[in-house]
Amino acid sequence: MSIRVKRAADFLAEIVMDRPEALNAVSTAQAQALADACAEVAAAPDVRVAILSSAVAKAFCVGADLKERAGFSDDDLMAQRPVSRAAYAGVLGLPMPVLAAVDGFALGGGCELALACDLIVGSEAAVFGLPEVSVGLVPGGGGTQLLPRRVGWRRATELILTGRRVAAAEAEQIGLVDRLVPAGEARGAALAWAAELLTGSPVALRNAKQALRDGYGLPLAEGLEVEDAAWRRTACSADRREGIAAFTEKRAAHWPDQPTPPPPGR
Repeated sequence: MSIRVKRAADFLAEIVMDRPEALNAVSTAQAQALADACAEVAAAPDVRVAILSSAVAKAFCVGADLKERAGFSDDDLMAQRPVSRAAYAGVLGLPMPVLAAVDGFALGGGCELALACDLIVGSEAAVFGLPEVSVGLVPGGGGTQLLPRRVGWRRATELILTGRRVAAAEAEQIGLVDRLVPAGEARGAALAWAAELLTGSPVALRNAKQALRDGYGLPLAEGLEVEDAAWRRTACSADRREGIAAFTEKRAAHWPDQPTPPPPGR
């Protein structure tokens, strides 16, 4: 399977791209499989954090499958467009926090898949770029909108209009990568970071993500209304009651539907 969903740990789902012969290039079939995987994860009631990763050593994803597109007519390309958009929208629309584990190339649509995630772990072997202008296209998986939100309008403009590649160290420096780790360790670092996130309230994590996404770019007063709505949804939840009880009792929180840990020594 070119895309598979793994249950990496309790409450954690991993969407794995595995098309080694094409370095995870996004063909029509790959896009549909990714959209389906995202729908599966989004609908799973017990998934609280997700990771997007690659089983291919050299690449996270090298973008659109240009070999497939070489035989497309304009009509074929337009027919593929909704499938492609659904794949990127699927990652962007996941309701829980999503981490990208990037080793190797994340180019074009691959870079956009990483940008669609909330947090990006990059290895020192990671290379990012949006080279679409070099093949007569513009980024179409959210790059023109998501990259400025991460690195600022000036840097995003330079990277998109030149299409140049960005090595891992520069990616961390400009904010394109959140955590930089040695080559080959991106997935392990993402799993460790996900474990940290899983200690938080799943209701709060989802509502905080929604407030960040929905409020960004709004006038301050409107953004504060978005935040207030998220706060109200969270404050009236069972998670808030458990969180306060755990704090006052000086113990770890056991969020609703989370198994109670065994007694010490077992």
